[in-house]
Amino acid sequence: MLLRQLFDKESSTYTYLVADPVSGDAALIDPVKEQFDRDLTLLRELGLTLRWVLETHVHADHVTAAGALRERTGAKTAASATGAPCVDVPLADGDTVTVGAVSIRAIATPGHTDDGMCFLANGHVFTGDTLLIRGCGRADFQNGNPSQLYHSITQVLFALPSDTIVCPAHDYKGNMRSSIGEEIAHNPRVSGKSEAEFVVIMNGLNLPKPAKIDVAVPANKACGNV
Repeated sequence: MLLRQLFDKESSTYTYLVADPVSGDAALIDPVKEQFDRDLTLLRELGLTLRWVLETHVHADHVTAAGALRERTGAKTAASATGAPCVDVPLADGDTVTVGAVSIRAIATPGHTDDGMCFLANGHVFTGDTLLIRGCGRADFQNGNPSQLYHSITQVLFALPSDTIVCPAHDYKGNMRSSIGEEIAHNPRVSGKSEAEFVVIMNGLNLPKPAKIDVAVPANKACGNV
């Protein structure tokens, strides 16, 4: 499997390119509108054909490039069936999409938002905002739910093999990747915490509203068409 981690500085968003180097088929996970040209250039340089654009959830902090990439390349868009209605393929837990010989499995992980979905491919799990490196996404908008988030992290993601590489959608401290085993041991939000303790932590964050939420959410429900 060919894997590239790409970064948008303004939103601290990681976009992931997953591809089969033999067939040249590729998928982009959580692309950012402002990085449209960068991502197309990389695909062209590596001789890859974009087949899928996958979204981990309807983002509140940036506008997706999914619709623009679909229009330019003919790739199909896919995300949780409870998320953006604009996607070509609504996904349920356990569904798979393929890029050549690489199988990408959808894992439903609601809690940060009600449409949270992670993607598992070749020992890597792309966790969106559900599980971050030594943290997790907030749960106070877009039908987020701290109890659901706790379950998604501790019962679903933490059930994966401990050496599974964690590839989050964001990082604000310069971290690039982790592992399930590391997060079980060292994630301060959940390690050694009961569900009740986690809910208290999450309900007490008192974070400001994401700056772009009023623009990003409706745009992302339309695959980035503002």
